[in-house]
Amino acid sequence: MIKLGVLDQVFISEGRSATAGLQESTCLAQAVEVFGYGRYWVSEHHSMRALAFSSPEVLIAHLAAATSRIRVGSGGIMLPHYSAYKVAENFRLLEALHPGRIDLGLGRAPGGMPLATRALQQDKYVDVAKYPQQVQDIVGYFYDDLPKGHSFEKLVAAPSIPTAPEIWLLGSSGESARIAASLGTSYAFAEFFSTPGGEEATQYYNEHFEQKPHLEDHPRSMIATLAICAETEEEANQLAMSSDLLFLGIRTGIEMPFLPSVQTARDYPYRESDLLHIQQSRERRVVGTPAQVKERLLQMGSDFNISEILINSPIHDPQARIRSYELIAEAFGMKE
Repeated sequence: MIKLGVLDQVFISEGRSATAGLQESTCLAQAVEVFGYGRYWVSEHHSMRALAFSSPEVLIAHLAAATSRIRVGSGGIMLPHYSAYKVAENFRLLEALHPGRIDLGLGRAPGGMPLATRALQQDKYVDVAKYPQQVQDIVGYFYDDLPKGHSFEKLVAAPSIPTAPEIWLLGSSGESARIAASLGTSYAFAEFFSTPGGEEATQYYNEHFEQKPHLEDHPRSMIATLAICAETEEEANQLAMSSDLLFLGIRTGIEMPFLPSVQTARDYPYRESDLLHIQQSRERRVVGTPAQVKERLLQMGSDFNISEILINSPIHDPQARIRSYELIAEAFGMKE
């Protein structure tokens, strides 16, 4: 059976504040832990008005403290912006505070518009081609095993502890799958971006995985997808209108300052091209009743040859969002 987790971008819903959005995500993390979900990941995006945060490591500390069993992690840290040493220190500290519950998802995308990237990399030369070496350095820091001759061989990423976070490389392309396979890390494909090629990427990763010291002894891949569930198909489609409009704005360059309500989405003056784009995007999203959502997720698991899926559910009504995750958990027999 497919294992399920949560990917939360922590949207600011129309009519509410960033503080409210963070509180709603805390409540959601606590709820899905009870429902039986295995992971709760938060993303990294910069200078986006509709999002309530941009520092995953800070939010992970809060969410892990507010829960007791569920794994909490980043989906992900945009590593080229940062020092591998500092990322290792941050996540070792999180692991020390919450042993066996921390995931480090890493990405190489900028996570924002060019102006935000310039600010993050101010007075710093960044070579994205060094990303694989940065990942290897983090592994070395986590396990106190940097190679002999490394510039920082004698450096300790405090605190020195016996356990380490799980390392996942994230991506929406075949290149990320290639890097993950060659480095021996776990791999997650961002299916919720509606980017094609995910099946081929996970297949490549699974077939070319190379086992490396300290890491997994077998390939482990998953996807993150957008799924919205309700008791009826009509209600699910209505709830999905908020994310339809939000992602339409991202695609067309008309950035929404919030996750719109269903009413705002219903009243929006769509053009024919907008409706066509929404229709095409819906084909790669999972929206429907519990039975429909379960069937689609199981099919995706088979298509991608994976055993785990993270669910992203941008729903304006916080209670409807919690209920969506609850219905999916019930459909999969996770909720006792």
